Amino acid sequence: MKSTLKLVLAVFAMAITFNGTSQEKYGGLALYTVRDDMAKDAKATLKAVADAGYKYIEAAGYENGKFYGMTPKEFKEELKKLGLTPISTHQGSVTLDNADTQIADVKAAGFQYFVIPVPPMGLFKYDAAAKTMGMTGGIENLANILDKLGEKCSKAGLKLLYHNHNFEFTKDKDGNVPYDYLLEHCNPKYVNFQMDLYWVTKADVDPVAYFKKYPGRFKIWHVKDMDDQGRFAPVGNGHIDFTRILANKKLSGMKYYMVEQDKTYNMTPLEAIVVSHKGLKKFGFK
Repeated sequence: MKSTLKLVLAVFAMAITFNGTSQEKYGGLALYTVRDDMAKDAKATLKAVADAGYKYIEAAGYENGKFYGMTPKEFKEELKKLGLTPISTHQGSVTLDNADTQIADVKAAGFQYFVIPVPPMGLFKYDAAAKTMGMTGGIENLANILDKLGEKCSKAGLKLLYHNHNFEFTKDKDGNVPYDYLLEHCNPKYVNFQMDLYWVTKADVDPVAYFKKYPGRFKIWHVKDMDDQGRFAPVGNGHIDFTRILANKKLSGMKYYMVEQDKTYNMTPLEAIVVSHKGLKKFGFK
């Protein structure tokens, strides 16, 4: 299996090098996009990411003290060898009890941002039949947890971000919009945000309106497009107005952006990341 994948990735790397894509490095990739390939052969997949022209990465594969089967030190060294910079990592399994250990591992791997991808500690709910997401425990409880985790991260020299989907924009039983509540009640010294532009659009909300209302709070963006069926699409293959959003980069506080595509259609994830990287340039991402 691994030898076959390596051969495929080698051909893939040769193809994009021939097309000149690998000559210009810019932008980041959320490795969640290529999670299946990472599970089969992490090192070969990381090389394909670098060959596709990406400059930095966001991890989403931490388990038992390792990133994709590598110790934090090994993972950091592998990225350095490939010219990739670790920026952020999704730590969905974090709790108040294991936070210190996870923070130490994230720090050792060279990351700057500790990202909470969904409400942690069993608060996130997914209805497989209805294909809907939600949470339990109340938004005040979540805000308190994020503040505590954020303070721990800050003491270790890391920055905590919360990543949204679309359910955070639906009013709860008390009439609160959870995303707004978090922005207004979490301490900005300890908690800021990774805005997923697709999910904000899916919620029928304007990202720029949030930049204006809460300037400087959105340190990383997830950049993925939406096709005419409302599905995930490579950057440039959908209808999200990234030009308008990017024009408000400074207002938002964005420091980094990560291409992410939760699911691909009519192409493999490794093909999709090449299409998205070319699409970034179309909109002026650097």
